[in-house]
Amino acid sequence: MWFLWGMVWAVGSPGFAGPAWGPGVTVVLDSGDVVGPRVEYGLHRLREAWISAGARVVSAGTALGTNPVVRVRLERRKVGASVAESFAVRVRPGGWVVEAGDETGFLYGCLGLAEEVRRKGGGPVEDRVERPALKLRGVCVGLQKPTILPGRQVYEYPWTPELFPWFYDRAMWREFLDVLAECRYNTLYLWNGHPFGSVVRVPEYPEGVEVPEPVLQRNMDMMHWLARECDRRGIWLVVMFYNILLPQPLAEKHGLPTQLSRPHPVAADYTRRAIATFIREYPHVGLLVCLGEALQGAEHQLDWATNVILPGVMEGARAAGLKELPPLIIRTHATYAERVLPPCFALYTNLYTMTKFNGESLTTDRVRGRLQELHRRMAAMGPHVVNVHILANLEPFRYFAPGFIRRCVQGMREDLGAAGLHLYPLAYWNWPDAPDRVEPPLRQWERDRGWFEAWGRYAWDPDRPEEGERVHWRERVQEWFGCGATTADRFVEACDEAGLVAPILLRRFGITEGNRQTLSLGMTLEQLVHPERFQPVRDLWECLAPPGWRLQEYVARSAAGEPCPGETPARAREEALARAERAVALLEGAEADVRRNREEFRRWQNDLRCLAAMARFYEARTRAAEEVLRYRRDGDAVRLDRAAAALAESVTAFEELTRLAGPAYRFANSLQTGHRRIPFPGVVAGVVTNYHWSHVLPLYRAELATFQGRLEQWRQGRLQGREPPPRPWRAASVRVWSDWAETYEVVPGAQPFRDRGYRLVELAPELHGLTGIRFSHEEAKNGRYRPVEFEVEEAVYVLLGLFRDERDIWLQPPNVDAAAHWAEQGGSEPILRGAARVEQCPLVDVYALRYPAGRHRLEVPGSGSFVVLGVVPASETLRRRDLEDQWP
Repeated sequence: MWFLWGMVWAVGSPGFAGPAWGPGVTVVLDSGDVVGPRVEYGLHRLREAWISAGARVVSAGTALGTNPVVRVRLERRKVGASVAESFAVRVRPGGWVVEAGDETGFLYGCLGLAEEVRRKGGGPVEDRVERPALKLRGVCVGLQKPTILPGRQVYEYPWTPELFPWFYDRAMWREFLDVLAECRYNTLYLWNGHPFGSVVRVPEYPEGVEVPEPVLQRNMDMMHWLARECDRRGIWLVVMFYNILLPQPLAEKHGLPTQLSRPHPVAADYTRRAIATFIREYPHVGLLVCLGEALQGAEHQLDWATNVILPGVMEGARAAGLKELPPLIIRTHATYAERVLPPCFALYTNLYTMTKFNGESLTTDRVRGRLQELHRRMAAMGPHVVNVHILANLEPFRYFAPGFIRRCVQGMREDLGAAGLHLYPLAYWNWPDAPDRVEPPLRQWERDRGWFEAWGRYAWDPDRPEEGERVHWRERVQEWFGCGATTADRFVEACDEAGLVAPILLRRFGITEGNRQTLSLGMTLEQLVHPERFQPVRDLWECLAPPGWRLQEYVARSAAGEPCPGETPARAREEALARAERAVALLEGAEADVRRNREEFRRWQNDLRCLAAMARFYEARTRAAEEVLRYRRDGDAVRLDRAAAALAESVTAFEELTRLAGPAYRFANSLQTGHRRIPFPGVVAGVVTNYHWSHVLPLYRAELATFQGRLEQWRQGRLQGREPPPRPWRAASVRVWSDWAETYEVVPGAQPFRDRGYRLVELAPELHGLTGIRFSHEEAKNGRYRPVEFEVEEAVYVLLGLFRDERDIWLQPPNVDAAAHWAEQGGSEPILRGAARVEQCPLVDVYALRYPAGRHRLEVPGSGSFVVLGVVPASETLRRRDLEDQWP
């Protein structure tokens, strides 16, 4: 928000013969020769502020009468170093002068003066000059849904009134855009997998339109209207899209899938024309390009960027008669950025890059290591935007930690070379409604006003004096809740304390900083003891956390008597719990001082209590995991008793969390698809589940009962070695249509490749007798794997065997936080670890990918050799197992 300092004009202020403020004052707004929609909007908001305070507002040249007069004049002139959007407010006898060198500067000057009038009754008492720290400051809105549509894949959401009724609500847009302007955001991003099929008509591909004609026209009208409304508030509208996605009708006509992992002539021609048509139709609307997630491989991405996307933009710019190339933003997500981006900059100069800040969470203000270097290399090429993305570890609770947010923006600028901020809302997939059980639903910009204000304030200027910031936020909280200064100060302090609870816990104990983990739903004991079984993302603790130790490393080093400098698991869980409990204590009894928005204040209190219960859960559960790990080193059976006691404490804490959060929220995570895997899969047998605390509490109780039961068996000597081997899984019927592949029986001695004599020498019992699919090892090893086309009569799991070796001759498990399709098909973690051995090859882990009945192509994310060790019906229960593990 435009938080400008100043004091209320008082009797005797310069240029005033009488009271500085009151119903009898006439305000003269003089725009001089400054004109334009942004100036008009700024003056309109300034006029509203004066009128709401009881003043008479007139334009220059109006007869004034005898009332006291305040004058506000706009003057075009250079401000300081003449940074775009800069402005100055100068105190002059009888009023103020707003100076700026561009329309947006005048807009912000007017909005700032209007805010002071609204909050303090007048303008500043001394001259002030302001300029933005970051060039782009934007918020994104998703034209996407929490679940996948029937018959569609991830990210496929046509723009229709049935799916997105809020998109057509112009009053809602005006309200939200006003908030963005007040917070000095100058960019609005609309995210969608493939927007072109909903907002442009490509004459050569009439089947490229995937909405009815009346809806297409309505969408086009809305896009033009929204672009104008954004522009008059100084906001650049940008539309995002993934690659390679195609409209469903076009894909069906040409016999193509809707999502392609490599270029295809029809897809390339259509996409280039669609982009050109978009630029011609909406010449002042920008594009944000994500070269992945479906599109795989550096060569394919480079080809697609330089031969399809950039030529399409340039063709559209020529057709629109643009004198300059329009700015284009390219995300590094799921992209071989350092290979692809330099040739793009050589071809097209007006480029921005964008990289995630803390992955899909918020964990630290100082990114380091490999990811810091990626940001800096992108910033060296051109303006670089840092993306605060998804916030999976903050959901669904309120978040307002101005101190931490400020340090984050400073870190972006100083460590990463940021020229821009791209901000996600706190419940992205559920836009525009907040997740609270409140009727009518709370709008996110209402509930999370502090979130938007804090990021906007510090993207504009993160270097404001500390004392001024304390005063500013105290006054804002007093406005929100009508409370006294002491309560307001305690509220800000409580939010700053609570703001580090989720970041600390995730960065030290989490599996991933991505969308597949829901922090507030907890973690299983196995995930804490054996994170390696769940594809942990090393960047989480190596780049997106301060230096420190994971639980396994910490136990090993401390057991060996080695020092553990930095953030340790013990210190992390203690700090998180202390901060959470202090936040709760700070607001105990404060409700009596709240005279405005009392229900919202109570919801804040409940959220802080939820965080405290969550912190207690993690504190107890990580102690349990530590005891198990230490037992495995020293064999002290007392540790297992301690682990059982701590595990029981964690379940009690989760019961408290469920009691507090369950009635307050409709869900713990706004994305309810197969992406969600931790602590428990988000989709079971095709049914969305495990997205609420009440869903997973019984699972934690069962986990505790199992642990206690096995411990008792072990005490009595009745638990010896491994469990009996499981029965083989049932085989599904599969037909292979590709000439270069064939089926084979999966048994010891079988050859899983067509062109190698390597044999299966060890095999998990579950795989015996299944029907596998074999193809050329040589082609796959050298990156020339040809997708195998196969057909099944029922829904199935295809069992992919990935070799446990990091050399590029072997297909690597994908980063499932970037490979949405792999995660959606259920392949986030191996279903069988150490499941097979092949002669002269590394150990094999098995992943299960789900396919519906019908004809499919077996696509893989990346290059390298792999094996297919069977196809089983989707109705078969696949129990995940580690064949190398012994209990306890």
